[in-house]
Amino acid sequence: MKKPILFILVSFFMVSCNQETKEQYSLISGLIENPKNELITIYNGREQIQEITVQEDGTFQDTLKLDTGYYSFSHGRERSTFFLNSEYNLTLNLNTEEFDESISYEGIGSEVNNYLAQKYLYNESTTGSTKSHFSLEESDYMDKVNNMKTELLSLIEKSEITDMTFKDLESKNLEFERINALQKYESYHAYYADKPDFEVSDDFLSEEIKSMDYNDAESYKAIPSYRTLANRQLSDKINEALGEDFKNGRAEHFKALETSQIPELKDSYIDGVGRFMITPANPNMAEIYELFMNNLSDEDVKSTLTDRYNKNKNLMAGMPSPVFTNYENHSGGTTSLEDLKGKYVYIDVWATWCAPCIREVPYLKEIEKKYHDRNIEFVSTSIDVAADHNKWVEMVKDKELGGVQLFADNDWSSPFVKEYGIEGIPRFILIDPEGNIVTADAPRPSNLQLIEMFEELKL
Repeated sequence: MKKPILFILVSFFMVSCNQETKEQYSLISGLIENPKNELITIYNGREQIQEITVQEDGTFQDTLKLDTGYYSFSHGRERSTFFLNSEYNLTLNLNTEEFDESISYEGIGSEVNNYLAQKYLYNESTTGSTKSHFSLEESDYMDKVNNMKTELLSLIEKSEITDMTFKDLESKNLEFERINALQKYESYHAYYADKPDFEVSDDFLSEEIKSMDYNDAESYKAIPSYRTLANRQLSDKINEALGEDFKNGRAEHFKALETSQIPELKDSYIDGVGRFMITPANPNMAEIYELFMNNLSDEDVKSTLTDRYNKNKNLMAGMPSPVFTNYENHSGGTTSLEDLKGKYVYIDVWATWCAPCIREVPYLKEIEKKYHDRNIEFVSTSIDVAADHNKWVEMVKDKELGGVQLFADNDWSSPFVKEYGIEGIPRFILIDPEGNIVTADAPRPSNLQLIEMFEELKL
């Protein structure tokens, strides 16, 4: 028998003794029978606000300081949108095995949140399969998108919603959802209808939509679909400036950040792309770091970006490479980087459990064969944990791995791995005959750019 979740949301005020100030909080409490896990998680957009622990008896209770607006909660692998207002007093009933279909609210604010629950189901059923939806011809797709907005506006009225703040925000949200759907059509139709060269008609998007500039900070905070459009517009501007040579991006390619008037948008964008741009593989890392820092307002993102920059600034081309010493050699004895001086060294940092690493093996073998008589040594360094040492020994044998096969001294915590700032594998590094870095993030063997790099070095 399927058991419900009881989720109670009550807003109340914490008042200071002198009654001079009021702080608004929301109390969340309830009971989960047969829960999927021990957590209910509340989000504001992508930001996790808090995890609420579910006790052994299924009860939970916590307080959240929240502004009026759209939020979401998750339990298990499911997630749903809800709306909060300081006057709301909500009870949510939910069946974990029919998550979206079973959501229903009672209490003050229930009409708003029952509308949101019904909206999700309407969108899901009306859209149908993604392929059939985006394979529609232009006029049919336009009609469908416009009709969906009209039906949802009608649903708002039928829901007898009295919260005028929500009605205003949601009417704007629906219009921006419509615009979002229209803007996606060209690329999605090209893919799902198998028309790679497809372009929409000149009049498919109105001139108003084409010229819209999503630069309103208040709308970005308050309206989810506006946030989506603003994020895409900024990304599109920067991607157009960057072109295809992403790894060699310059500060000038990110000038769109300086014209944005939305601090949260800039913080979110830089947080997302920082790990890809603040990398020793990009010779322009320092100038990009400076521009990013000048456009950040979130101190946590600043700190993370600075840590990444400080870790990578000593790994630029021409700088002395970090070294490894006395790594176990599968062929016997030990090998240090110093032993390989006089040759270029192409290092593959990998592990036996890493599927992407294993996929590179056939390509690496081909490269090794092509350059076996050149002034380059191919070194594969396993960062398997000590308990998997035998797996490494056997895999090297079974797959007949060539080159110099080494076993790192302390897996992820090996000084060589940490000094190179390796956070994911496979990772490829190229070092010159003098022990200096050519690139701390070399192309993979499957990437034709590796051959181009070798040819430029006249290997």
